[in-house]
Amino acid sequence: MSKIKLITGFLTLFLLGNLHAQEQELSSEKSVYVKGNALFIPIGIVNLGLEHQISKKITVQGDVLISPWKSFAGHELQYYSISLEGRYYFNEAFKHWYVGANIAGSRFTLQKWNYWNDGLVTDEETGITRKTSDLYQKGYSVILGVTAGYQFKVSDRWNVDIYGTVGTSQDFYKGYDRTRGDRYDKAEKFNKSGEIIPYRGGIMISYKLK
Repeated sequence: MSKIKLITGFLTLFLLGNLHAQEQELSSEKSVYVKGNALFIPIGIVNLGLEHQISKKITVQGDVLISPWKSFAGHELQYYSISLEGRYYFNEAFKHWYVGANIAGSRFTLQKWNYWNDGLVTDEETGITRKTSDLYQKGYSVILGVTAGYQFKVSDRWNVDIYGTVGTSQDFYKGYDRTRGDRYDKAEKFNKSGEIIPYRGGIMISYKLK
């Protein structure tokens, strides 16, 4: 009988202690940081985010990127994206190393890097010759990726967040010739492509809202 009482007492203390710990975690303050990407500011690209703490080691971040350039160094660079990311910190939220899962969507009017030259391409069917530097792409993407990063505190309310994301991008686009004003591709609707690319990254300066 004494053993039963001892076990019952131990279980009671364990359960009460566990409930107390859960109540403390639920009642503890969940931090929120607003942030901006310092790497993109000098070239006029806006990348803002909001990171919200869910538990001791898990946060959720949403961010937007706006690149409004109809022409940047002679290339189209209009790119608008929104992404949502879940993060797991190995230490605790907003401190040190973390990994994340990211989903993003974007719309773009841009010139792919492999078109940044003055080469010529001739369509065998139509006989039309075009300069590759006159060709650009317009469409949208759906992207899934993984993030790795490191965040550290510089004062009571300021953090620095260094990160990068790599993922699979599924792209749907139309190709245009800026000189002739017509499409250079043969697709009836959209061209489709998929590739593994780095698509997010930088140095976020973060300010603690609460």
